[in-house]
Amino acid sequence: MELLPHDMDWGVLGLLLLAAFAAGWIDAVVGGGGLLQLPSLLLVPGMTPLQALATNKLASVFGTATSSVTFARRVRPSLRTVIPMAAIALLGSFGGASLAAFLPAAVFKPIIVVALLTVAIITLVRPSLGAVTSLRFRGRRHLVIAAAIGAVIGFYDGLLGPGTGTFLVISLVGLLGYDFLRASAKAKIVNFATNVGALLFFIPIGAVIWPLGLVMGAANILGSLLGSRMAIARGSRFVRVLFLCVVGVLIVKLGVDIWVEATA
Repeated sequence: MELLPHDMDWGVLGLLLLAAFAAGWIDAVVGGGGLLQLPSLLLVPGMTPLQALATNKLASVFGTATSSVTFARRVRPSLRTVIPMAAIALLGSFGGASLAAFLPAAVFKPIIVVALLTVAIITLVRPSLGAVTSLRFRGRRHLVIAAAIGAVIGFYDGLLGPGTGTFLVISLVGLLGYDFLRASAKAKIVNFATNVGALLFFIPIGAVIWPLGLVMGAANILGSLLGSRMAIARGSRFVRVLFLCVVGVLIVKLGVDIWVEATA
Protein backbone atom coordinates (compact mmCIF):
# COMPACT_ATOMS: atom_id res chain seq x y z
CA MET A 1 0.00 0.00 0.00
CA GLU A 2 1.47 3.32 -1.03
CA LEU A 3 1.81 6.11 1.54
CA LEU A 4 1.03 8.89 -0.93
CA PRO A 5 -2.04 9.10 -3.17
CA HIS A 6 -1.50 9.42 -6.89
CA ASP A 7 0.26 12.64 -7.97
CA MET A 8 0.92 13.74 -4.38
CA ASP A 9 4.47 14.79 -3.46
CA TRP A 10 6.30 14.85 -0.14
CA GLY A 11 5.99 18.62 0.14
CA VAL A 12 2.21 18.35 0.19
CA LEU A 13 2.49 15.58 2.79
CA GLY A 14 4.58 17.89 4.99
CA LEU A 15 1.91 20.59 4.80
CA LEU A 16 -0.78 18.02 5.64
CA LEU A 17 1.15 16.87 8.71
CA LEU A 18 1.62 20.47 9.86
CA ALA A 19 -2.11 21.10 9.38
CA ALA A 20 -2.94 17.90 11.28
CA PHE A 21 -0.70 18.91 14.20
CA ALA A 22 -2.23 22.40 14.36
CA ALA A 23 -5.74 20.95 14.03
CA GLY A 24 -5.11 18.57 16.92
CA TRP A 25 -3.94 21.48 19.10
CA ILE A 26 -6.95 23.65 18.24
CA ASP A 27 -9.42 20.79 18.65
CA ALA A 28 -7.99 19.91 22.05
CA VAL A 29 -8.43 23.45 23.36
CA VAL A 30 -11.71 24.60 21.87
CA GLY A 31 -12.60 22.73 18.67
CA GLY A 32 -12.50 23.91 15.07
CA GLY A 33 -9.40 22.04 13.94
CA GLY A 34 -11.26 20.78 10.91
CA LEU A 35 -11.03 24.34 9.61
CA LEU A 36 -7.37 23.57 8.88
CA GLN A 37 -7.31 19.84 8.32
CA LEU A 38 -10.22 19.33 5.94
CA PRO A 39 -9.34 22.15 3.49
CA SER A 40 -5.72 20.95 3.43
CA LEU A 41 -6.89 17.48 2.35
CA LEU A 42 -8.94 19.02 -0.44
CA LEU A 43 -5.65 20.32 -1.92
CA VAL A 44 -4.42 16.76 -2.58
CA PRO A 45 -4.50 16.07 -6.35
CA GLY A 46 -7.21 13.61 -7.33
CA MET A 47 -8.83 13.41 -3.88
CA THR A 48 -12.63 13.67 -3.92
CA PRO A 49 -14.51 15.71 -1.30
CA LEU A 50 -15.93 12.46 0.14
CA GLN A 51 -12.44 10.95 0.47
CA ALA A 52 -11.18 14.16 2.11
CA LEU A 53 -14.05 14.14 4.60
CA ALA A 54 -13.53 10.45 5.41
CA THR A 55 -9.74 10.72 5.77
CA ASN A 56 -10.17 13.82 7.91
CA LYS A 57 -12.36 11.78 10.28
CA LEU A 58 -9.76 9.03 10.53
CA ALA A 59 -7.02 11.51 11.44
CA SER A 60 -9.28 13.38 13.86
CA VAL A 61 -10.42 10.30 15.75
CA PHE A 62 -6.88 9.82 17.08
CA GLY A 63 -6.60 13.40 18.26
CA THR A 64 -10.02 13.49 19.91
CA ALA A 65 -9.32 10.16 21.63
CA THR A 66 -6.07 11.56 23.03
CA SER A 67 -7.57 14.81 24.28
CA SER A 68 -10.61 12.94 25.67
CA VAL A 69 -8.38 10.77 27.85
CA THR A 70 -6.28 13.74 28.99
CA PHE A 71 -9.32 15.84 29.94
CA ALA A 72 -11.06 12.87 31.59
CA ARG A 73 -8.06 12.27 33.85
CA ARG A 74 -7.46 15.88 34.85
CA VAL A 75 -10.86 17.63 34.68
CA ARG A 76 -13.05 14.57 35.41
CA PRO A 77 -16.23 15.54 33.50
CA SER A 78 -19.52 13.99 34.60
CA LEU A 79 -19.90 10.75 32.65
CA ARG A 80 -23.60 10.63 33.59
CA THR A 81 -24.15 13.50 31.15
CA VAL A 82 -21.47 12.92 28.55
CA ILE A 83 -21.90 9.18 27.84
CA PRO A 84 -25.57 9.39 26.71
CA MET A 85 -24.79 12.60 24.84
CA ALA A 86 -21.87 10.93 23.04
CA ALA A 87 -23.90 7.83 22.15
CA ILE A 88 -26.66 9.89 20.54
CA ALA A 89 -24.09 12.10 18.81
CA LEU A 90 -22.50 8.97 17.31
CA LEU A 91 -25.83 7.95 15.79
CA GLY A 92 -26.42 11.49 14.54
CA SER A 93 -22.99 11.58 12.93
CA PHE A 94 -23.62 8.28 11.14
CA GLY A 95 -26.84 9.74 9.76
CA GLY A 96 -25.11 12.93 8.63
CA ALA A 97 -22.29 11.00 6.96
CA SER A 98 -24.80 8.91 5.02
CA LEU A 99 -26.08 12.14 3.42
CA ALA A 100 -22.68 13.75 2.88
CA ALA A 101 -22.35 12.41 -0.65
CA PHE A 102 -25.75 13.76 -1.71
CA LEU A 103 -26.29 17.20 -0.15
CA PRO A 104 -24.08 20.16 -1.18
CA ALA A 105 -22.32 21.98 1.66
CA ALA A 106 -23.41 25.30 0.10
CA VAL A 107 -26.96 24.67 1.35
CA PHE A 108 -25.83 24.87 4.97
CA LYS A 109 -23.03 27.44 4.94
CA PRO A 110 -25.19 30.62 5.21
CA ILE A 111 -27.06 29.13 8.19
CA ILE A 112 -23.77 28.22 9.87
CA VAL A 113 -22.37 31.74 9.38
CA VAL A 114 -25.45 33.29 11.01
CA ALA A 115 -25.17 30.86 13.92
CA LEU A 116 -21.48 31.62 14.40
CA LEU A 117 -22.07 35.38 14.30
CA THR A 118 -24.74 35.00 16.97
CA VAL A 119 -22.41 32.89 19.10
CA ALA A 120 -19.56 35.42 18.77
CA ILE A 121 -21.78 38.39 19.69
CA ILE A 122 -23.24 36.64 22.73
CA THR A 123 -19.79 35.59 23.94
CA LEU A 124 -18.38 39.11 23.47
CA VAL A 125 -21.21 40.99 25.19
CA ARG A 126 -21.32 38.54 28.10
CA PRO A 127 -17.75 38.29 29.38
CA SER A 128 -18.92 36.27 32.39
CA LEU A 129 -20.36 33.55 30.14
CA GLY A 130 -18.44 30.34 30.72
CA ALA A 131 -16.27 31.79 33.50
CA VAL A 132 -17.72 29.41 36.10
CA THR A 133 -20.06 26.45 36.01
CA SER A 134 -23.64 27.40 36.88
CA LEU A 135 -25.94 24.66 35.58
CA ARG A 136 -29.31 25.86 34.29
CA PHE A 137 -31.06 22.51 34.45
CA ARG A 138 -30.93 19.43 36.64
CA GLY A 139 -31.85 15.79 36.39
CA ARG A 140 -33.83 14.49 33.44
CA ARG A 141 -34.20 17.89 31.75
CA HIS A 142 -30.44 18.38 31.79
CA LEU A 143 -29.90 14.99 30.13
CA VAL A 144 -32.59 15.58 27.50
CA ILE A 145 -31.08 18.91 26.44
CA ALA A 146 -27.57 17.38 26.38
CA ALA A 147 -28.88 14.54 24.19
CA ALA A 148 -30.55 17.00 21.81
CA ILE A 149 -27.28 18.93 21.48
CA GLY A 150 -25.47 15.68 20.74
CA ALA A 151 -27.97 14.64 18.07
CA VAL A 152 -27.98 17.95 16.18
CA ILE A 153 -24.24 18.62 16.28
CA GLY A 154 -23.43 14.96 15.66
CA PHE A 155 -25.51 15.09 12.47
CA TYR A 156 -23.70 18.24 11.40
CA ASP A 157 -20.30 16.67 12.05
CA GLY A 158 -21.08 13.66 9.89
CA LEU A 159 -22.41 15.88 7.11
CA LEU A 160 -19.79 18.67 7.08
CA GLY A 161 -17.57 18.75 10.16
CA PRO A 162 -15.55 21.98 10.52
CA GLY A 163 -16.40 23.80 13.74
CA THR A 164 -18.05 20.80 15.44
CA GLY A 165 -16.01 21.14 18.63
CA THR A 166 -16.71 24.88 18.67
CA PHE A 167 -20.46 24.32 18.42
CA LEU A 168 -20.30 21.68 21.15
CA VAL A 169 -18.44 24.00 23.51
CA ILE A 170 -20.76 26.98 23.06
CA SER A 171 -23.85 24.76 23.38
CA LEU A 172 -22.59 23.28 26.65
CA VAL A 173 -21.69 26.75 27.93
CA GLY A 174 -24.71 28.70 26.66
CA LEU A 175 -27.50 26.15 27.02
CA LEU A 176 -26.39 24.03 29.98
CA GLY A 177 -24.23 26.48 31.95
CA TYR A 178 -20.80 24.81 32.07
CA ASP A 179 -17.62 26.86 32.24
CA PHE A 180 -15.40 26.80 29.14
CA LEU A 181 -12.90 24.30 30.54
CA ARG A 182 -15.50 21.71 31.60
CA ALA A 183 -17.45 22.28 28.41
CA SER A 184 -14.27 21.56 26.45
CA ALA A 185 -13.70 18.36 28.41
CA LYS A 186 -17.17 17.06 27.54
CA ALA A 187 -16.93 18.30 23.96
CA LYS A 188 -13.79 16.22 23.34
CA ILE A 189 -15.53 12.98 24.35
CA VAL A 190 -18.60 13.78 22.25
CA ASN A 191 -16.43 14.83 19.30
CA PHE A 192 -14.59 11.50 19.50
CA ALA A 193 -17.96 9.73 19.28
CA THR A 194 -19.04 11.79 16.25
CA ASN A 195 -15.79 10.93 14.46
CA VAL A 196 -16.37 7.23 15.15
CA GLY A 197 -19.97 7.50 13.96
CA ALA A 198 -18.92 9.02 10.64
CA LEU A 199 -16.19 6.40 10.16
CA LEU A 200 -18.73 3.61 10.66
CA PHE A 201 -20.29 4.84 7.43
CA PHE A 202 -17.16 5.89 5.51
CA ILE A 203 -15.06 2.76 6.12
CA PRO A 204 -17.43 0.19 4.58
CA ILE A 205 -17.83 2.24 1.39
CA GLY A 206 -14.05 2.53 0.97
CA ALA A 207 -13.85 6.33 1.22
CA VAL A 208 -10.94 6.43 3.69
CA ILE A 209 -7.36 6.78 2.42
CA TRP A 210 -5.79 4.75 5.23
CA PRO A 211 -2.02 5.41 4.96
CA LEU A 212 -2.49 9.17 4.75
CA GLY A 213 -5.14 9.23 7.48
CA LEU A 214 -2.99 7.19 9.89
CA VAL A 215 0.09 9.37 9.39
CA MET A 216 -1.99 12.52 9.89
CA GLY A 217 -3.55 10.87 12.93
CA ALA A 218 -0.11 10.59 14.55
CA ALA A 219 0.46 14.32 14.01
CA ASN A 220 -3.03 15.00 15.37
CA ILE A 221 -2.17 13.08 18.56
CA LEU A 222 0.91 15.22 19.20
CA GLY A 223 -1.09 18.43 18.72
CA SER A 224 -3.86 17.15 20.98
CA LEU A 225 -1.46 16.28 23.79
CA LEU A 226 0.04 19.76 23.73
CA GLY A 227 -3.30 21.57 23.36
CA SER A 228 -5.21 19.70 26.06
CA ARG A 229 -2.45 20.16 28.63
CA MET A 230 -2.18 23.86 27.82
CA ALA A 231 -5.96 24.35 28.12
CA ILE A 232 -6.08 22.59 31.49
CA ALA A 233 -3.10 24.57 32.79
CA ARG A 234 -4.42 27.98 31.69
CA GLY A 235 -8.12 27.52 32.46
CA SER A 236 -11.42 28.88 31.16
CA ARG A 237 -10.27 32.41 30.30
CA PHE A 238 -7.62 31.11 27.89
CA VAL A 239 -10.15 28.75 26.30
CA ARG A 240 -12.67 31.60 25.91
CA VAL A 241 -10.15 33.85 24.12
CA LEU A 242 -9.08 31.12 21.73
CA PHE A 243 -12.73 30.18 21.22
CA LEU A 244 -13.49 33.70 19.96
CA CYS A 245 -10.46 33.57 17.65
CA VAL A 246 -11.56 30.26 16.13
CA VAL A 247 -15.15 31.47 15.70
CA GLY A 248 -13.86 34.59 13.93
CA VAL A 249 -11.75 32.55 11.52
CA LEU A 250 -14.67 30.20 10.86
CA ILE A 251 -16.93 33.13 10.01
CA VAL A 252 -14.39 34.61 7.60
CA LYS A 253 -13.63 31.28 5.95
CA LEU A 254 -17.27 30.31 5.42
CA GLY A 255 -18.15 33.85 4.34
CA VAL A 256 -15.43 33.74 1.65
CA ASP A 257 -16.69 30.30 0.53
CA ILE A 258 -20.23 31.66 0.12
CA TRP A 259 -18.96 34.70 -1.82
CA VAL A 260 -16.84 32.58 -4.17
CA GLU A 261 -19.68 30.14 -4.82
CA ALA A 262 -22.17 32.97 -5.43
CA THR A 263 -19.90 34.74 -7.93
CA ALA A 264 -18.63 31.63 -9.73
